Amino acid sequence: MAKKINQKLKKILLDRQVKALRDPADVLCGNYYQSGLASESLSYKADESFIILLKKLNITLFVTREYEHLVIALSPQKGKFLQSFVHLPHPSGLVTDKKSGATYIATTRNPNQVFEFRPLKTLADRRDRKLPKKIQAFLMPTRSKFLCGSTYLHDMALINGKLYANSVGQNGIIKVELGRVETDEPVWWPRCIINKGRQPHSQQNYIQLNSIASGSTLERSFFSASSDCVSSRRPGHLNYPVNKCGVIFDGHGEVIARGLTRPHSARIAAGRLWVANSGYGEFGYIEKGRFISVVSLPGWTRGLSIINDIAFIGVSRVIPKYKRYAPGLANQDICGVYAFDVKKAKILGSISWPYGNQIFAIDWLSSRLTPGFIFEQVKELNERSRDIFYSYRT
Repeated sequence: MAKKINQKLKKILLDRQVKALRDPADVLCGNYYQSGLASESLSYKADESFIILLKKLNITLFVTREYEHLVIALSPQKGKFLQSFVHLPHPSGLVTDKKSGATYIATTRNPNQVFEFRPLKTLADRRDRKLPKKIQAFLMPTRSKFLCGSTYLHDMALINGKLYANSVGQNGIIKVELGRVETDEPVWWPRCIINKGRQPHSQQNYIQLNSIASGSTLERSFFSASSDCVSSRRPGHLNYPVNKCGVIFDGHGEVIARGLTRPHSARIAAGRLWVANSGYGEFGYIEKGRFISVVSLPGWTRGLSIINDIAFIGVSRVIPKYKRYAPGLANQDICGVYAFDVKKAKILGSISWPYGNQIFAIDWLSSRLTPGFIFEQVKELNERSRDIFYSYRT
């Protein structure tokens, strides 16, 4: 026998449902409060020299902070320093197209997603909204694609106009095709994970293949990993060996450098192959099969973007759970970005977030293309900003 309907409860539920998911931020990622995001998460300390440098370079700098579910944009605009953000589920890799302004962000919650954002160009002519006459070229969401959680996306790269990402869970690189409905499968993997049947070990993560130094082709690119050993001891296990076990692969899948500890963020710039030696808080380059450190920083180094001779290097808090991954670091508690002149070997300035945890990726766009995102505070968008979401064109 059916239960009698509680009409009062039905009305309460309907009222709640009607009010829910009205804020564009909730539609993108869910409620701020549920994910632990607070206004303190955005508080920062920035050297004046760091802000002046961004202004001099005329760039908007993007930083993914995975545990706070934040992608931060830092941009000097009309004499002010603007920090904006977008709230996405555990963002990892990020790459920007310097010409179009297209920005691609990987998120690693299950299921994984790849988001595409593009600069706002205009607003649709609407009679049902009072739209602003002048608009800023905020990055607005244009496309996204879901991938299975075992893909475990990390770094992203644009190579010859094509989008690629580390599929850490498959020990390979996938070509991300946002317009393709089929699952994106690995198109590259290192030789060390090919089994006796000449097939890659793709059923689980063995080597933590976590970054792409993009060349003109995949074959001319380089890749970092925590190891080149396929064994029963895997990343995440307490007994997984990390100290001096990290490697760099060339585009043919061969090891060209050893002796690193949990390397990340490999990049090609200024005629060198640069990499963060995360477990020792170092940044440096590869030369004749060896890692040459040029600076040690107070935390887990990960996230790297180089413009001209200036490297923007992410530094993260060593989370106690993962202390074994950082044998060269004490209990550093910093989450920030350092600007470093690779020619002069000099730190130029920094920014830090006292309530932050870990940086994953860093990239940039010309500030002429975009000032960043429309979100600036951890609260519901005002009516004007909602109207922009209602009518934006990219």
